[in-house]
Amino acid sequence: MIKNGLILGIESSCDETAAAVVEGGRKVLSNVIYSQIDLHTVYGGVVPEIASRKHIEKINQVIAKALADAGVSLPDLGGIAVTYGPGLVGALLVGVAEAKAIAFAADLPLVGVHHIEGHISANYLEHPELEPPFLCLVASGGHSHLVAVKDYGTYEIIGRTRDDAAGEAFDKVARAIGLGYPGGPKIDAAAKLGNPDAIEFPRAKIADNAYDFSFSGLKSAVLNYLNGCRMKGEAFCKEDVAASFQKAVVEVLTEHSMMAAQSLGMSKFAIAGGVASNSALRASLEQACRDRGIAFYRPSPVYCTDNAAMIAAAGYYEFALGYRSGFDLNAVPGLRIGEKSGVYPEKAAI
Repeated sequence: MIKNGLILGIESSCDETAAAVVEGGRKVLSNVIYSQIDLHTVYGGVVPEIASRKHIEKINQVIAKALADAGVSLPDLGGIAVTYGPGLVGALLVGVAEAKAIAFAADLPLVGVHHIEGHISANYLEHPELEPPFLCLVASGGHSHLVAVKDYGTYEIIGRTRDDAAGEAFDKVARAIGLGYPGGPKIDAAAKLGNPDAIEFPRAKIADNAYDFSFSGLKSAVLNYLNGCRMKGEAFCKEDVAASFQKAVVEVLTEHSMMAAQSLGMSKFAIAGGVASNSALRASLEQACRDRGIAFYRPSPVYCTDNAAMIAAAGYYEFALGYRSGFDLNAVPGLRIGEKSGVYPEKAAI
């Protein structure tokens, strides 16, 4: 049994240093995030070494504030949950080392959490009625997955990207049309001012798996359109390009998601990840689910981007299933969904 159901979550997989205290896998008592966006904007993307160094500077302060905001101290906690993959190896190592140090010093159980499983679990934070099974679209800078959540801790990937993830395509297109970094929110804002039917961009189909995604061809089509305009000396409308590109991404994500949900007979559908905060995608999927009688779940935008509350939620269910990590837990930058490297049944934990 987990004491008080209180889990301290720690997240440092990319450029957010985050800590949160969550009770019972559902109730957020605190959620503190230090974002490095301003540091990386000048480079047009995340610089791993800068991210790692800033995590080292900020992680103690972020955890102290999370505990203070929740009104708890270390002895009140039932366990520590930390992201250990996938992500930037240097950034992950900071969080993992911190979690192991706290677990050792406070004699608390520790469990490593898969970052994407954390994103999926973000839906539990605001939807107490949501229980598996359900289908989840995870769309972020590094991932585009359709995941069947069969039970707590039991996942099956139904579809995935074959090349660029949706968020990666957003960042690259935003940079190409001069909107800057981070691309997702900038494309979303610009698209509201543009005509989504101004330019017809391609929608890729994958022959051997209808649920898989491919966005590299779409990204190349946008770049070719922009280069063509520049070579001909023709002006282009940034807002129209953003809106037309976004429409293509949203249509593909929606179509594949609904096809999978209906094929699997899922009555519940959720979204997760940074791209899940895109207003056009949220509206499209909500309408598509309504049309098909499927219950639709979405986290608030703050729980779509990287945060530690989602890690604490996922960690709670890992603990409840009897999993623990020992002090041999290490960062695994290429960790796959469902993989348990460094996470063991309780009796096997070192």
